[in-house]
Amino acid sequence: MFSRVLIANRGEIAVRVARTLRRLGVESVAVYSDADAAAPHVRAADRAEHIGPTPAAQSYLDVERVIGAARRSGAEAIHPGYGFLSESPALVEACEEAGIVFVGPGAAAMALLGDKVAAKAAAEAAGVPILPGLSGEALSDEEILAWAEAGGEFPLLVKAAAGGGGKGMRMVAKLSELAEAIGGARREAKGAFGDDRLFVERYVEASRHIEVQVLADSHGNAVHLGERECSLQRRHQKVIEESPSPVVGPELRERMGAAAAALARAAGYVNAGTVELIAEREHPERFYFLEVNTRLQVEHPVTEAVTGVDLVELQLRVAAGEELPFSQDEVRLDGHAVEARLYAEDPAHGFLPSAGRIVAYREPAGIRVDSGIEEGTEVGTDYDPMLAKLIAHAPDRSTALARLRDGLGQLVALGPATNAAYLGALLARPEVESGEIDTGLIERLGEQIAPPAPHPALPALALALLLGPPPSDDPWDARDAWRQQGPAWARARLETSAGDAAAIDVAIRPTTPPAWQSFVALSATKDCHGAWEWELGGESGAFSWDGRSLAADDEAHTVEVFWEAGEPLRAPAREGLPGARPGAVWLRDGGAEPAWFALAETADAAAGAAGGGSLEAPMPGVVIDVRAEAGAAVAEGDVLVVLESMKMELQVQSPRDGTVAEVAVAAGDQIARGQVLVALASEEEEG
Repeated sequence: MFSRVLIANRGEIAVRVARTLRRLGVESVAVYSDADAAAPHVRAADRAEHIGPTPAAQSYLDVERVIGAARRSGAEAIHPGYGFLSESPALVEACEEAGIVFVGPGAAAMALLGDKVAAKAAAEAAGVPILPGLSGEALSDEEILAWAEAGGEFPLLVKAAAGGGGKGMRMVAKLSELAEAIGGARREAKGAFGDDRLFVERYVEASRHIEVQVLADSHGNAVHLGERECSLQRRHQKVIEESPSPVVGPELRERMGAAAAALARAAGYVNAGTVELIAEREHPERFYFLEVNTRLQVEHPVTEAVTGVDLVELQLRVAAGEELPFSQDEVRLDGHAVEARLYAEDPAHGFLPSAGRIVAYREPAGIRVDSGIEEGTEVGTDYDPMLAKLIAHAPDRSTALARLRDGLGQLVALGPATNAAYLGALLARPEVESGEIDTGLIERLGEQIAPPAPHPALPALALALLLGPPPSDDPWDARDAWRQQGPAWARARLETSAGDAAAIDVAIRPTTPPAWQSFVALSATKDCHGAWEWELGGESGAFSWDGRSLAADDEAHTVEVFWEAGEPLRAPAREGLPGARPGAVWLRDGGAEPAWFALAETADAAAGAAGGGSLEAPMPGVVIDVRAEAGAAVAEGDVLVVLESMKMELQVQSPRDGTVAEVAVAAGDQIARGQVLVALASEEEEG
């Protein structure tokens, strides 16, 4: 075994690899960019090496910088994790030249199977069924379009020849959409993998995505560790994974596994890899080759849970020249495991990437959590938006699903918007519980996958919390809700995480005996009218109210409170509110989306919002294309600006017919959420 290993990655996978290295008594070396100097993965390792500026192309994707870090640290081996350089033959070759062991397959096998075009040909030669389509070493846009016009079968998939993770992939329903899809796929593939080659193949509707974990050593042994069901996807990106598949029995498992192992042997593959298959939903025995991931998969923990093995440890032992410690006959699957991916994205706003500081973080008990964040972590837009993975293991599938839902309910990750509440709602769907799933299910369900709505009283409670106790004992400062004519209302405007603002009336008085740790807040908002009691303690805590609300039942209701110190993220400075607490408050109401509240300056604080003629950035990121010019006429739906954030492209479209009054950005500009991109002339100006 090695004495020192460099981890050429960041985030949760770097933390996870470091954990195994520590257990094995192997010294770990982290690498970090400027943005990650204080990241958890840096502290998780025994030592760390700086490898460059924030952009991945100048740090995590720079082979020379990674090799330089390994040399400086004296590392004997490099573990690439997944993503970045994990499927780069150039890194493997550089390791060989430097006398450093690469924890993964050799350059020849990686080049063969990591290239989807070459891998498809190899799979066909090994007897694995393949999908019809068009592939070639370097297909041009014209060749793809000509093939489609000559009778290409729609719908089809345009796919990047390199990489994985759904990057550089577009589903095309008709010929008129193909040119735009090719352009977008090429840009995304070039940015993610440095390789814009594409191919196309038939799109299997109502399909299941099933993959087989393989392991091969340098002594000629190759085994499979069962399959993973990865059909719950959104935009070709896996969301929930499980092992084993609910529709794969022992006979089909052996067929799939044998095909995967045969392909690995034929390609001379050594180390861990995954053979991905596409299967018909109603007839999973009809499966086809999809691609090979020549690395560790994001979802590897579910295989570890049901087999009892540590895949990272096996990767290291195989790379060190050891023989696999078990045969195929000794592989056993125990129980069921399900994994959910926690992303920094906003389900309420089209799953746009989200960024910001993690202001509160708590991991659930009773399940495995692989995480790359902690309280205080700054989530930016330069890297993949995945923050953590939650993995539940149980004797059976229904229990595993229930444990994962419970874990998501316990999880606290406040700051950037996340998909935690959405994941809980997805796992509760009857289609998921029954296992009747396919790769198109999430898109078909759409807004039917919705977390429960937060209690309508939250804004009133937030205002009472933010106002707090009176600033002094002066009776004129009292907020005791007493006057001869009836309750005296404290009125203020709240800024919320939804980006809106609302005026809330609240009267607060101490309970008997007087104690400002316990309040009764009376609200007279449009949505609810009632009374609530709660107790506060410390900087965060829980309170409950008795549910006397027209919008709720009579059961007790519990909400968690988390204070965000300092100035709020979005609210303007506040004046004229003596005694108001600085900062903001988060209220977490069961399985609903956490809600953020802060006091605005005045009741008219939101009145200055941008007018309807401006198009603002829905997320922070980089402008990669500007298609509008000042003075040009545009139609509703025209693409005016293309943004890139967290490896995702977003097209900003014109909301109406009109004339462009101003273009405020250029390609390459780094922009913030809410920044004006393009301004349209008002209807009065045009008329």
